[in-house]
Amino acid sequence: MDHQDLPLPVGQYAQLENGLTLHYLDVGEGPVVLWLHGSGPGASGFSNFKTNYPLFAEAGYRNIVLDLPGFGRSSKPEDAHYNLEFFVECLNQFLQATGIERCTLLGNSLGGAIALGQALAHPSTVERLVLMAPGGVEERETYFQMEGIVRMVEVYGQGPMGVEEMRQVMQLQLFDASQLDDELLKERAAVAVTQPANLFSTMMVPNMTERLGELTCPILGFWGNNDRFNPVEGVFKFLDKAPHARFLMLNRCGHWVQVEHTDLFNRTCIDFLQHG
Repeated sequence: MDHQDLPLPVGQYAQLENGLTLHYLDVGEGPVVLWLHGSGPGASGFSNFKTNYPLFAEAGYRNIVLDLPGFGRSSKPEDAHYNLEFFVECLNQFLQATGIERCTLLGNSLGGAIALGQALAHPSTVERLVLMAPGGVEERETYFQMEGIVRMVEVYGQGPMGVEEMRQVMQLQLFDASQLDDELLKERAAVAVTQPANLFSTMMVPNMTERLGELTCPILGFWGNNDRFNPVEGVFKFLDKAPHARFLMLNRCGHWVQVEHTDLFNRTCIDFLQHG
């Protein structure tokens, strides 16, 4: 499927120094919030955050909703190593290409790990962090024992993912799977068939737990107690080590707090942005 045929809105494109092109939506005016989605098959900035960023725009923020390389409408190189260093390099080049000097990074899962990587490597670019069940605070083996990731790898390895295959994986993202709508599944299935085979096999994210104390910016985090992708114990690593961190833990919540508890998430984040 050609990128033009994807059932996703078309925004703008940034050409990076490394030759890749990243697609993003640019919505609203004001201080910049840059949205970083997770790594599930078929993910895109729009499908992850479509019920969130419009409210941030109404509250007076400029929202840059990025498709990471390998996802959405962005470049999907088949020879890249999709490790944390690669994603952070692309993010930093994206900030340079778009002239964004400083912003709030908001990331879910892999996106949270990339936000952490950027804040550690280029702290002057990050004003605040908003993290939803971020990766990067466990060893790879721990993640790959989680029920959701086991299912994701299993289904992805069986070949092209249609809507029903996507449902099998996505059901585990949520505490209440009835919140999954077919439109979201179609969006993700359409993107999944365009993704390179090496995307998940080369995805390496180091355990950054011991470096959390280096983070000087304020951090707001969320974690669902029913998360089947990232161990909820990660909350306490941030609270123990990062100097300016607060986390909201929710029950009846899986890996997608911004979808499962949309109003609470939006209100809490906007309050954090406005009042610190």
